[in-house]
Amino acid sequence: MVARSSASPSQFPYIQSTDSIAKEIGAKPGDFVRITRTSETAGTSVYYRYVVEG
Repeated sequence: MVARSSASPSQFPYIQSTDSIAKEIGAKPGDFVRITRTSETAGTSVYYRYVVEG
């Protein structure tokens, strides 16, 4: 993810490794998580989160 953009990991919104969803998918600190949300008005939106210790 970072290689495809000029941003550093600290510039991404974060999610803690103790978050229930992060635990469910096995995300570890240093990982990037892709979140896809669908909405009737906005269609499909993709967001990325950087996993931090928590």
